[in-house]
Amino acid sequence: MEEKKKASEAHMRATAKWEKENYDKVLVRFPKGTKEKITASGAKSVNSFIVEAVQEKLNK
Repeated sequence: MEEKKKASEAHMRATAKWEKENYDKVLVRFPKGTKEKITASGAKSVNSFIVEAVQEKLNK
């Protein structure tokens, strides 16, 4: 079994800096059970489902 390497502090800082420059972070709260409904829908991930839904709505 391959051992997973831990990211260095410098790598984590660089990643955090890149994300801050390239992404907006938004906290979203849903009623209990929504996450399970999203994952049961066959979505790749909860995040991708939300991003796709927001993009779809913005493009209307």
